[in-house]
Amino acid sequence: MRIVAVDSSTDWLSVCASDGHSAIAFRERAGITSSERMLPLVRQALDEAGWTLAALDGIAYGAGPGSFTGIRIACGVAQGLALGADLPVVGVPTLLAVAQACLRAHGAQRVLACLDARMREIYVAWYLRESDGWRLASGPLVCKPGDLQLSDPGPWYGAGDGFAAFPQLAAGLGLSAVDPAIVPDAQSIAEIALPRFIAGEGLPAAQAQPVYVRDRVALTTVERAAGVHL
Repeated sequence: MRIVAVDSSTDWLSVCASDGHSAIAFRERAGITSSERMLPLVRQALDEAGWTLAALDGIAYGAGPGSFTGIRIACGVAQGLALGADLPVVGVPTLLAVAQACLRAHGAQRVLACLDARMREIYVAWYLRESDGWRLASGPLVCKPGDLQLSDPGPWYGAGDGFAAFPQLAAGLGLSAVDPAIVPDAQSIAEIALPRFIAGEGLPAAQAQPVYVRDRVALTTVERAAGVHL
């Protein structure tokens, strides 16, 4: 089975072409240029794999949470490619992709995935690795770093740029280890999505949706004038 996965939920843009045996992955710090760079990277990944869009079996994307603009870009590109080629889609939670990347990098089985949500907040979810894949233990949620408490005593391996944005967070939680450099990436998304495609869980392209977790990203004029802060 051949798929392409895309993610732009953080400042990093990544694309991966994978068949479950080999993966061709690209990642670059694209920031606001993600919308311009994603399709060229998809083309590059397909060219290096020797595949055409028509030869794919599905498109996976980082569904969120993360950058509101970034997750809409990934969702929109995945939807557009899938519609054009009549392919199913799978949206993968970005916090789950963090856990998968932590498993690949460190062999971690119990992961507290934490991403910088900006606005002095973090996105968090707890994942447990089991024989048939990952199980969500708690979350996803958005909260202030000082309000975060472990879902159970652990041990937990902390992963994600939330720990880089708030360095004091790891010490306060007593985590077994932390890797703040891990971000959601398309290779992790492909690894999670492939079994779902094989199981027939792909959705029609029209049903591709982002996952926001946080609903409010701006204040009204009255709220700003009153000194309200998000």
